[in-house]
Amino acid sequence: MTAINAPQDKYKAVWIIFFILGLGTLLPWNFFMTATMYFTSRLKESPADLSPNQTINKTMEGGDTRTVLEAKFNSLMTLCAMVPLLIFTCLNSFLHQRIPQKLRISGSLGVILVVFLLTAVLVKVDMAPLPFFTLTMIKIICINSFGAILQGSLFGLAGILPASYTTPIMSGQGLAGAFAAFSMICALASGSALQDSAFGYFITACVVILLAILSYLALPRMEFFQYYMESNVSRPAADAENKMDLLNKDGSGEKRPVVSLMEDESKPTVSVFNIFKQIWVIALSVCFIFTVTIGTFPAVTVEVKSMVANGGAWETYFIPVSCFLLFNLMDWAGRSLTAVCMWPGKDSMWLPVLVGMRIIFVPLFMLCNVQPRRYLPVLFAHDAWYIIFMIFFSFSNGYLASLCMCFGPKKVSQHEAETAGAIMAFFLSLGLALGAAASFATTAMI
Repeated sequence: MTAINAPQDKYKAVWIIFFILGLGTLLPWNFFMTATMYFTSRLKESPADLSPNQTINKTMEGGDTRTVLEAKFNSLMTLCAMVPLLIFTCLNSFLHQRIPQKLRISGSLGVILVVFLLTAVLVKVDMAPLPFFTLTMIKIICINSFGAILQGSLFGLAGILPASYTTPIMSGQGLAGAFAAFSMICALASGSALQDSAFGYFITACVVILLAILSYLALPRMEFFQYYMESNVSRPAADAENKMDLLNKDGSGEKRPVVSLMEDESKPTVSVFNIFKQIWVIALSVCFIFTVTIGTFPAVTVEVKSMVANGGAWETYFIPVSCFLLFNLMDWAGRSLTAVCMWPGKDSMWLPVLVGMRIIFVPLFMLCNVQPRRYLPVLFAHDAWYIIFMIFFSFSNGYLASLCMCFGPKKVSQHEAETAGAIMAFFLSLGLALGAAASFATTAMI
């Protein structure tokens, strides 16, 4: 079989399925992240549960009347998400050899669906703040652990198909955050109570994940997908047969086992250390990008209060629109721009310089109207400043991260590209984990 004889992807069905699966990889985390208003509201304690001394001490410490669980929720949520993501991204390189692909993808989606069904049910169940907080963190760990396996397995599956079929996964991931933010805005606009809105919000997530499961189950029925799967399975056997024929033509007349042929084959050696020496600037750049981003978003950005709203509707929609929706739309726009523009080049010193300059966003957001605060003054009180910072912050995140992920494998030889991609994925996850840890410091300094 050759690519010339490959069937067509009728109605772009396989492309659409991979887009839905890409949406399903990041949608769960984005739904949890944009629902922070609901989660923190469940962590409030009634006045009867707080002693007068507790209330007085909090007021003297800067007017923060939130409970400890409320104050630490965003940072701990990010930490519980990114550390499992880093660990299971590394483990997936071993798991994919021992666990069938179908079980990894469908099993991960199944677990995530169960977690969201449980989350929707718990909306209607009264729980004390501490058990609710603990259960929420456990669910976040589960979602990101299985999400890491799902993401790695999905990119591996797309690698069997033509290179263009990685694009729908990236597009789906880019729109996952915007879809989650838009769903939350619609839930708030319904005029229902916060808990009723949250119930509809999580049910929407369940429907999307169920759609992803059904799409994956339909994938093996597609003739286009079947062709490339069969080609991938038959290629090693065909290569072995060709080598056997060559030996027979040499006049040896002796048929040697395929295993011996594979052992005799001279393969170019791949050294992870040597590859890292070639891409360390790009790898550290993508790590730094996400350290800055996650160290600030959402732990700091979600605590900014509107100075314009004065109790109106804008106060309700300020964070869902200006923080989550705007961030994800501009991040997706930055990713998309790399399809037509890839400046600076992979060897340009401007790339690490631009990456390093993103550190300025940390103090800029800290000096916005983040409440409560103890140490720093508010220099950028107006909502417009926050929105401007968010546009450049999110766009630069998407554009520079996409550049780094594209350039990493291109800086090494062809046979080293796959290993270089794995190294880049590791440093991306490392940046997420470091950013989660850094979020505790940024919030503490405000």
